[in-house]
Amino acid sequence: MKISAIVAVVVVALLGLSSMYIVSEGQTALLLQFGRIVRTSDQPGLHFKLPLVQQVMRFDNRILTMDAQPERYFTSEKKSVNVDFYVKWRIADNADFYRATGGDPLQAAQRLSPIVKNALRFEFNGRTLQELITGGRKDITDRVREQTDAAARKNLGIQVVDVRIKRIDLPDEVSDSVYKRMKAERLQLANELRYTGEQMATTITADADRQGQVLRANAERDAAKTRGEGDAQAALIYAQAYGQDPEFFAFYRSMEAYRHAFGDGKSTLIVKPDDPFLQYFQSSAGKR
Repeated sequence: MKISAIVAVVVVALLGLSSMYIVSEGQTALLLQFGRIVRTSDQPGLHFKLPLVQQVMRFDNRILTMDAQPERYFTSEKKSVNVDFYVKWRIADNADFYRATGGDPLQAAQRLSPIVKNALRFEFNGRTLQELITGGRKDITDRVREQTDAAARKNLGIQVVDVRIKRIDLPDEVSDSVYKRMKAERLQLANELRYTGEQMATTITADADRQGQVLRANAERDAAKTRGEGDAQAALIYAQAYGQDPEFFAFYRSMEAYRHAFGDGKSTLIVKPDDPFLQYFQSSAGKR
């Protein structure tokens, strides 16, 4: 009797324990009965089930990453590019996810990969290589995320959180042609800038020369005017001085002439003895 009671207690305890299960934080769970879904919304915490009859399948509720292998796509000009990308996803509906993949995340990633690749192929086929190089990634990833999220929710019970392109590599033959075209475009731009700069320099130089000529002409005009006024005043002064004492003025003019003629001490002057120029070198008796 005692053994039977102990066995009964152990069986009841085991049945009681097997009727409870815990869902951890960051998980959700499905309750299955003979492979049929009984309950789909088990959140973290303690839950109960029928022992031996019902089974629990837990799912990771966090965001997962699918890091795909680089894929080759063609642009609208039929030029190939190698695209390296990754996808962030999470389970959106436990029941749909279980029905589509059996609850296997690896199988889910394998089925999600062609959906994303087809969407990327469609976007790349509709764009030129120039559009991809000059920054069309954001538009591509936004459109791909929207398209793949709708398809993944419907077919896999998955939410596509984000699609990111890590890098776009060009094949060697494409890279060479792109670099050559970019070099030619930059060279053309440099030539245009250089030509524009030379035109501006020529215009500035011509304007500066014109302004310089105008300034010089004005200065020469003002200088000539000033010299004319000075000469007029000097002539007036000379005339006034001559009128006051003609003999002294004649003597002063002769002294100025002697100073200019013999000032360096090396000049030689050949004139007649009675030349008026030498009148102040002669004595009062008429001798030299």
